[in-house]
Amino acid sequence: MQNPPPAIAMIKWVVFLFLNGLLFNSLVPIAAFAQSIPSKTHVAVRSRLIIDNDFGGDPDGLFALAHHLLSPSMDIRGIIGSINYKNGFFGAPGTADYSCEVVTNLLKSMGLDRMETVCRGADSPLRDLETPEASDGAKLIVREAMRSDTTEPLYIACGAGLTDIASAYLMEPRIAHRVQLIWIGGGEYAGLGLPPPGQSRLEYNLGIDPKAAKVIFNVSDIPLWQVPRSAYRQVLVSYAELRSKIAGQGSLGTFLLASLDRIRNKANGSLGETYILGDSPLVLLTALQSPWEPDASSSQYVLMSAPKINDGGGYQENPAGRKIRVYTRLDVRLTLEDFYAKVSDHHISMESGASHSNPVTDP
Repeated sequence: MQNPPPAIAMIKWVVFLFLNGLLFNSLVPIAAFAQSIPSKTHVAVRSRLIIDNDFGGDPDGLFALAHHLLSPSMDIRGIIGSINYKNGFFGAPGTADYSCEVVTNLLKSMGLDRMETVCRGADSPLRDLETPEASDGAKLIVREAMRSDTTEPLYIACGAGLTDIASAYLMEPRIAHRVQLIWIGGGEYAGLGLPPPGQSRLEYNLGIDPKAAKVIFNVSDIPLWQVPRSAYRQVLVSYAELRSKIAGQGSLGTFLLASLDRIRNKANGSLGETYILGDSPLVLLTALQSPWEPDASSSQYVLMSAPKINDGGGYQENPAGRKIRVYTRLDVRLTLEDFYAKVSDHHISMESGASHSNPVTDP
């Protein structure tokens, strides 16, 4: 006798199980198990976060900020709009006020209205290595770092000059043992990366406030994870990819692409087909840590003695310096794919009228 086709045999087997009550009885524990699985949005807060960036400058800071705002494991305690160079970036003002204005516009595009969480950074770079610029942003850092009512770690994610965190340290040195600073900035280290062709004398973020960098590296004992230029340039994405992933993703996608289009148009096509989202490692190293023994386990770094920053913005060996992380390789795939997925999820939730799962909290 010829055996029935596999599909027919399977149907007969299911009917047999159902008639004997076996399939029906097995559905109960399966359903109960499914109900016990947390939803994909069930993510507990792991860390506090203060974001410090020159949002009126390179739009990579806006991409990173949006990504952080969509990351439910981070309790965002404040967003500091800091200064850029005096002449600004491609014609945009370099002031802290303008930086805060751009953040406000981004929050509106995301349907968030907690504008009181946006703090102005310092109006100018440090005058010397001893006098702080007591900005609202620096005061926020001190206030949050010195809290005694929480044990959640506090990250300071800085994608610009170090004026506000250096000022906070000068105002209250005890914060050094209560924060973890992550800085996008600084030039290449010998043996760890080669400078790009035609690089400027100073790495861009370091050049915004070299004295503040000296305070952090030469004077303070603040724990530091550094993402130098040789690492942050790895987050290279094509404009075609960005458009295919976030165009049509609501007001947030429109806002982010418009911020990049403005720069591309100002540059008259000279930027080519790609852009460096160099501030996005701030999200990778905080929100996208591993589940057990939380750490940025998919990226690579070296531990080294913190060098001193010299007057030319270069590194001077300092064997007695505290140990810092210097990142050499970044998980770009995880960074970008998580960003695209969260922008898409946010658009869907906005379309359905659902509230965002990670609102900015009061400082």
